[in-house]
Amino acid sequence: MGNPLTAIPMRAATWSARHPWRAILGWVALVAVAVGLAVSIPTVQTTDADYRLGESGRADEMVEAGGLEDPETENVLVTGRSGVPDRAEAEEAAEQVAAAAADADGVARVGDPVWNQDRSALLVQVELADEDADGLSEVTRQAQADHPGLEVRQAGSVTVDAGIDEQVEQDLRAAEGISLPVTLVLMLLAFGALVAAGLPVLLAATSVAATIGVMAPLSHLVHAEGTVSSMIVLIGMAVGVDYSLFYLKREREERAAGRSTRDAVEIAAQTSGHSILVSGGAVIAAMAGLFVVDDATFDSLAVGSILVVAVAVLGSITVLPALLVKLGRWVDRPRVPGLWRLNRRIGRGGISSRVLGPVVRHPRVALVLSAVVVALLAAPAFAMRTHSATLETLPASIEEVQTLRAVEEHFPGDAGAAAEVVVRARSGADRDAVDAALADVARQASATGEFVVGDDPVRTSDDGLTSVLTLGMPFEESDERVDDAIRTLRQDVVPATLGGVDAVAEHAVGGGPAANLDFADNQDGRLLLVVGFVLLLTMLIMVVTFRSVVLAVVSGALNLASVGVAFGVLTLVFQEGWGSDLLDFTSPGFVIDWLPLFVLVVLVGLSMDYHVFVLSRVREHVARGLPTRLAVEKGIADTAGVVTSAAAVMVSVFAIFATLSMLEMKTMGVGLSAAILLDATLIRLVLLPALLVLLGERSWWPARPQASRGEVVAEPEPAYALTSR
Repeated sequence: MGNPLTAIPMRAATWSARHPWRAILGWVALVAVAVGLAVSIPTVQTTDADYRLGESGRADEMVEAGGLEDPETENVLVTGRSGVPDRAEAEEAAEQVAAAAADADGVARVGDPVWNQDRSALLVQVELADEDADGLSEVTRQAQADHPGLEVRQAGSVTVDAGIDEQVEQDLRAAEGISLPVTLVLMLLAFGALVAAGLPVLLAATSVAATIGVMAPLSHLVHAEGTVSSMIVLIGMAVGVDYSLFYLKREREERAAGRSTRDAVEIAAQTSGHSILVSGGAVIAAMAGLFVVDDATFDSLAVGSILVVAVAVLGSITVLPALLVKLGRWVDRPRVPGLWRLNRRIGRGGISSRVLGPVVRHPRVALVLSAVVVALLAAPAFAMRTHSATLETLPASIEEVQTLRAVEEHFPGDAGAAAEVVVRARSGADRDAVDAALADVARQASATGEFVVGDDPVRTSDDGLTSVLTLGMPFEESDERVDDAIRTLRQDVVPATLGGVDAVAEHAVGGGPAANLDFADNQDGRLLLVVGFVLLLTMLIMVVTFRSVVLAVVSGALNLASVGVAFGVLTLVFQEGWGSDLLDFTSPGFVIDWLPLFVLVVLVGLSMDYHVFVLSRVREHVARGLPTRLAVEKGIADTAGVVTSAAAVMVSVFAIFATLSMLEMKTMGVGLSAAILLDATLIRLVLLPALLVLLGERSWWPARPQASRGEVVAEPEPAYALTSR
């Protein structure tokens, strides 16, 4: 009996080929039901509580229990249009804002207008009763209209979040509007016919739609993070098109060799369908590594990516064979004359054969040279610095972001990071002892020179049990000294001062910088676990699939090389600022902390797509009796056209995200597109064949592949272009 992994897509394709309308209507029903779920079931978004980690998480819980959460605050900034504003007019505008805001809907408290040190700006701070800033925004607009010689602007957590949401929505609409036509053009270049080009795009788009629909009910179990829809589009378009491409290319080859449509579909299921199943398993295994981090963002991204890959695999081995059977030869209609002739002339491996020939003839030289290039590209990764997203990482195109930056520029005393020492006293505790200990914390923290204590630094809950001491820091949030200050506070100051009240109260150091530090420590502690989990699981899949320990080790090494290149590119571009003008962003001097881990698992998963496809064809030739050297040359030449098309789709989709304004999207796009481009060319077209040729028959240890009963192996002389039957 053949490989059970081959039997699954074979049986699914055979059933779909024999009952095409059932398979097609079943897929349509699945997509329709999924979209209906998204309409009828509200999606549960992640909340602040989902992100609590470590000591800062405990501090946040105590603050919430005591009802001491910081109120939503908006800032109304009054400045001159050019230079210092007229003092009387600026004060009149600020008083107008303060008076009108006091009566506006959704406003809880209005602070007095405050001049900055050089009298170049006035600031009015407004506390909101809830997350509705519309009333205050109307007040700000009216003040601006009444004082055209001034700039009256508003920004705060509510309006900045709204601006970010609007920008993300615009970015996604732009990405979706560009990605579909670009992918369709690439498919036209790959197939030279409209129907054949449209099928992969159709499958990918419906897979994405179905996944987004199913995510709505799933979000009640795993809350949906804000960027999960972007990730589903990103991954879904890439794998959906690739899987269809693998299947369709093989089916066309078999028809070109004279087989009937149904036979060609079943052979494609046994070969390419098998590769799709293994590739999908590898992507899912890689994405499952995100669960190891135990973080709300990564959990949501893992669920979305695993689901969209599973849906794309399902469509590739069910509805795609059904469509191919129903379309028959019409899948190659209507032909685009110029592209069709070009496609036939180029055939498979036209460009790659020019590269592959020298690699096979001189494998040692090719291995050394390519390894040197990979090492040089990966070297900057050792200097990578990560940090959580800050105001610096937000696009300046968001008006509220510009305003908030102006507030920080004019009022630098309010712009630094801040830590919170939270104390929750037990019932009946000595409040005087707790208050004295907090005062001691404030004195000793100030004495370190790393903290600044305000005039009224402690706030206490209504029940008198919870107290929060706010300690400012004279550093920007992204400054490395912030983390050192938090560690000093936790390890030295707080134990020395609050240790005496441990019996009557619990305490924790929290605040935004502390939460960022806890996230970074959590990620650093689990990074090696994730890398080990992903590599070991994908290597295990390779052992089970190809029965070769050597191939599994080679695959793991190549994956590490790809990841190193990706990290090196991220460091050069986003930390050092290479090409920042071209990509239209300002380097914050670091890489946003969650992105390297995400890029790692996505890259390992997606690169395994064509890696499995290439090795499967090489294995077919070896099973037919060819020596490994010749099998490598023929197998890679046979699949080069498909791999090139698949990589082109991935690179183009990711490159679109590199043009978006949000730095997180831009980072994902640049890192993945650059890494996939190098992975599909330098690593898989040079390093892989060089290693396999040097290893020779040892590549298949412990046993050389043999064709199983009923297993299809590569034809001795495969057709290189579809005839005009």
